[in-house]
Amino acid sequence: MTLPQLLLCLSLSVLCISSKPTEKKDRVHHDPQLSDKVHDDAQNFDYDHDAFLGAEEAKTFDQLTPEESKERLGKIVSKIDEDKDGFVTVEELKDWIKFAQKRWIYEDVERQWKGHDLNEDGLISWEEYRNATYGYIL
Repeated sequence: MTLPQLLLCLSLSVLCISSKPTEKKDRVHHDPQLSDKVHDDAQNFDYDHDAFLGAEEAKTFDQLTPEESKERLGKIVSKIDEDKDGFVTVEELKDWIKFAQKRWIYEDVERQWKGHDLNEDGLISWEEYRNATYGYIL
């Protein structure tokens, strides 16, 4: 073996020994949780109800008779089936769940706004925000 070949082998050996392994990257985009409930397909359907209907609507459904629930779910399924082919695709179901979650967020923002807009003028001044958030301490 010649000197250049020996140096090349030695350089490659050092490079291989000193290099760190590649980092494992999570290639899955994890969606945010759809509900605070524990998700167990076999036992707990509350998670699915919250994800499918939204938390507030799920509470309403819990109070209905089975017949009323079935009728209302039929109406909801008609709304979910966007292409009106009589079937709900995975994509249509995902879109509906996203819609239900966004609706809950908008309703929560509205509740929060009303809680901070103490004089009900549609605007939140710094004083209103400070008092609603921190009380009258500041």
